[in-house]
Amino acid sequence: MALMSDRSYDEWLAQYELSHQHPMNRRCHTVGIPMIVTSVVCAVAGIWLSPLRWVAATLFVVGWALQFIGHAYEGKPPEFFRDWRFLFVGVRWWLWKMRAAPASAAPASAHAERHREGAG
Repeated sequence: MALMSDRSYDEWLAQYELSHQHPMNRRCHTVGIPMIVTSVVCAVAGIWLSPLRWVAATLFVVGWALQFIGHAYEGKPPEFFRDWRFLFVGVRWWLWKMRAAPASAAPASAHAERHREGAG
């Protein structure tokens, strides 16, 4: 079980996948998610290095803008509007997507397919 719930990570990823089908939304998330994560790292470093604060702010705003642009293409609101834990699922989705091993895609994709068919 993951993220303080009865769901497994595969189930969280499958739900996330269902809300991120449009190719433009996927592209926006592929670029925007690491920008947001990097912005958090830069913000922490900005405590000691003040020029990084502007970098952090810019990355954060542009990264989130890309998320919402992607969802405009998708025609669906972000999943975290319904459950805040999807903020963490998005990062995990990005890591999962960036992995080179094709076998790593099987569990979430298979569950997404079952979920689509009503057996999830």
